[in-house]
Amino acid sequence: MCGPFKSLQGILRLLEIIFSALALIVVIFRGKMSSPWGIWCEFVWVFCIGVAVTLTVVESKGWQILLAVFLPNWADLTCGLTMLCAITITSATIIFVFAFVCLTCFTSIICAIFSLVATVIFLVDTVMQKMKCPSGYLSNLRGILRMTEAFLACIILSAATNYFLGVDWQSRPAGMILSIIIFVLCLLVTIIIIVLHLLKLLQCLLSFGLGMMELVFNAVAVLLYLCAIILWSIYGYRRHTNLKDLNTVTIGSIVNVVLYIVDLVLSIKAR
Repeated sequence: MCGPFKSLQGILRLLEIIFSALALIVVIFRGKMSSPWGIWCEFVWVFCIGVAVTLTVVESKGWQILLAVFLPNWADLTCGLTMLCAITITSATIIFVFAFVCLTCFTSIICAIFSLVATVIFLVDTVMQKMKCPSGYLSNLRGILRMTEAFLACIILSAATNYFLGVDWQSRPAGMILSIIIFVLCLLVTIIIIVLHLLKLLQCLLSFGLGMMELVFNAVAVLLYLCAIILWSIYGYRRHTNLKDLNTVTIGSIVNVVLYIVDLVLSIKAR
């Protein structure tokens, strides 16, 4: 190995890129994805490739020193992004296996194998980086909670979209559409909060208000998610259509409510 791939970390990054790219290439040759679940898997593989390539290029060029002006902790960022890749590609592998793999689907089986290998490599990379005990937002409980909330919201929205594609307009009542709007709004605010914690300049500008903003948002998110779960259940289950996607949205939303409640408790303790 040469260049940025001399170290074990570099080799892991190279393998992450190779196997994520192989999974993506195989599924592209398999045919165009129309299912939201398939689109989610493709997005995850592209995202993982992008993260691994970006981190490799930045570190090989030494640009992280320049980025220190804007980013409080590069080790925290790399650990957090690697952890996020591990979580998302694990979900993509599981979803792809259950949604697209069958005994006679040769290309799908090959794609699933490549994705599984990439998943294992990302998990190993995450464990190795966590063993270095990096300090920072993405490496602590609050950051992990935020990333998990955003990740679950993406799964919820994929399931909701898949449900809507499989039903007629009469099975898309305003209450269920309002639930999706709530999921999207909470996801956007969650991402904004993560970005605010990562950028040093914004931290300085919002040092006195960021904690209060998080506390208020967590409280509002809990209430909004509870409303969304009620509306989704009332309007969705009375039609008994596509229970798999309905259940995915419901269970994912319940888990996210719990995460936001935990986040709310931590926000109150931090005051």
